[in-house]
Amino acid sequence: MMNMDFTLFTPTKLLFGRGKLNELASQKLPGKKALLLISSGKSVRVNGTLDRVTAQLATAGVAYEVCANIHENPSKEVVMEAAACARANGCDFILALGGGAVLDSAVAVSAMATNPGDLWDYVVGGTGKAQPLREAGLPIVTIATTSGTGSEINCWGVISNHATHEKIGFGNPALNPVLAIVDPELMRTVPAKYTAYQGFDALFHNTEVMISRSVNVLSEPIALSAIGLIARYLPRAVKDGNDLEAREAVAYGSTIAGLTMQLTSTTAEHSMEHAMSAYHYDLPHGAGLIMISNAFYRFFVEKHACDAQFVKMARAMGVAEASRPEDFLTALAGLQKACGVDNLKMSDYGIRREECDTLARNARETMGGLFEANPCEMTHADCVAIFEEAYR
Repeated sequence: MMNMDFTLFTPTKLLFGRGKLNELASQKLPGKKALLLISSGKSVRVNGTLDRVTAQLATAGVAYEVCANIHENPSKEVVMEAAACARANGCDFILALGGGAVLDSAVAVSAMATNPGDLWDYVVGGTGKAQPLREAGLPIVTIATTSGTGSEINCWGVISNHATHEKIGFGNPALNPVLAIVDPELMRTVPAKYTAYQGFDALFHNTEVMISRSVNVLSEPIALSAIGLIARYLPRAVKDGNDLEAREAVAYGSTIAGLTMQLTSTTAEHSMEHAMSAYHYDLPHGAGLIMISNAFYRFFVEKHACDAQFVKMARAMGVAEASRPEDFLTALAGLQKACGVDNLKMSDYGIRREECDTLARNARETMGGLFEANPCEMTHADCVAIFEEAYR
């Protein structure tokens, strides 16, 4: 019988759909001065999204301080800088405007704007000290400009500690956003390759939920709906960024993963990629996941760890007559080819084959809990072998 156990906690009001950014000013915002957290890049300034948001804040009578220091694979140093900016400017809530890095960072910035010490005092895993938060974080409002992490509606973010080569998830249910806006119109200018990388991150959140030990009666159908839409529409979004129907479908698949991941843990695929980008900061998270994905899922297919789950996913991905777990691997490889990401190489980002043992060890030491969610045991040697098989 399907697992009937789950815990659902969704304090986030979600506005999803085209044009929803225009409704920001009419919402009940959680403060009078926002730390407007954006990336260190130029996209939201150039494409006019930042101006639209600040105009909405002005209409709502909300002041703001822009903090534009967030980079890809954000580090704890930028989190601490942003938190100090929030305190120095008397900000009483966070408004995170951006993609996965910004949305992930917002969780940690919220906590460190009100709590003493260093972020790693509160991180659980690796060299983190696992202390409980002493104070509630600042309220968070999120506006997603990409489709990847699902962080706009959950309380988790992944932060890097460059000094220790650790990339670890940080979060607390008290840090869930109070309001999230997902407007696919904001995603039209995302370049094709990043559309693909982010789309596969969203896909793998859902496929990992599907093979997780704790998949349940609620998370499974939601994850399958997301997998189906991403598989059908991601190639279209990659081909034409202005295809709003495709953008909307992929955005749904990404945002809904923020819910499925609250219901069911992801698996070691994410631990393994976090190890890769903990050592190689310029590796986009989604690209790293794509690089290891075929070997990762083949491991469980060959173990016959959860054959029925792979068949269900293959059917959702368009293989109507799927009957074997291998059909999922075929569908996955086909989707990667359709999106132009089937030839990504670890070596292009400076990863060496000799690192496979180090990466496998790091994955287990920093985020070992996700290995427990795997549908069958994956030893250290197994993990090394997956990295080696995926290496190009």
